[in-house]
Amino acid sequence: MKKLAPAIALLLASFIAVYVGAVQIDNFWAALLSPGSNEILWQIRIPRVVAGLIVGASLALAGLMAQGACNNALAEPSILGTTAGASLGTVLAVLTGLVQVGSVGAIVCGALGALVATSLTFKLANLRSQLSSFALIIVGIAVSAIFTAIVGLLSAMVTRADARSISFWNFGSLALITRENLMGITITAIIGGAIAWKISPSLDRLSLGDATAFHLGEDVPRVRFLALVALSLLAGGAVSTVGSIAFIGLAAPHIARFIYGPTHRKLILHTAIIGALLVVVADTLSRTLAQPGELPIGLVTSLIGAPVLIALVSVKNNVWKTQ
Repeated sequence: MKKLAPAIALLLASFIAVYVGAVQIDNFWAALLSPGSNEILWQIRIPRVVAGLIVGASLALAGLMAQGACNNALAEPSILGTTAGASLGTVLAVLTGLVQVGSVGAIVCGALGALVATSLTFKLANLRSQLSSFALIIVGIAVSAIFTAIVGLLSAMVTRADARSISFWNFGSLALITRENLMGITITAIIGGAIAWKISPSLDRLSLGDATAFHLGEDVPRVRFLALVALSLLAGGAVSTVGSIAFIGLAAPHIARFIYGPTHRKLILHTAIIGALLVVVADTLSRTLAQPGELPIGLVTSLIGAPVLIALVSVKNNVWKTQ
């Protein structure tokens, strides 16, 4: 029952998210059973909840790939520069008029920006010696800070009408979700998830150290590269669509390890479920606690995820290495 709890909680949270909102839906069950009959339900709430599920799963799996590729429990998309790279790629494309916020083109640019930033982090961390987890984290923080600063400067200097949308998006929000970008993030989630599933046994061996993984027959650079591609697709697609949502990539994999153990093949599905649960709950709170306004979802995810992670580490902190 303990292992089914996240999936059951996700179903319940998704229903509540569809049910509650600033506007009460009359004859809710009738509207729910008649697709397209109620515009608020079918055009706004359900696409938003679906987006929350996909974005949460994507960010959680991105965190799992970051930790597996780096063999570091602290690694996550924002620390490796992936999130900042996705933001910069999206903002540059929007401000040059190539794409609009949330479009499929923005998702492509976000994924490319994420891949460039993450590759840059790994390249710089590996300049003088073999890849070090410590160097990787330090360089990742620096790359992330630089890219984030550039995004902030660009947003501050722009006076165009879409600058407000960029600022709103950059704080993290599911309010701009459309059917078009739902399709885009679904594609990046499926491809990134498929790569993650394929390399998950290799990540188990990578957790034993590069030298041991090599002697066990793993092509370590190839595995790490594929993990970075999956990470960039998953995080880039999510961030380019809904902005930066904090803590999901760090908290969800650790929560999953606590419940299900460290084997990556088991963690793929369970990490995605927990990430989706965190985002759906956070989004529901963000749009209901301050009605008719809306709180940045990243603030809510931090408030939810951080205490849970602290509690888990306090109870059990030996969940990282494959047994």
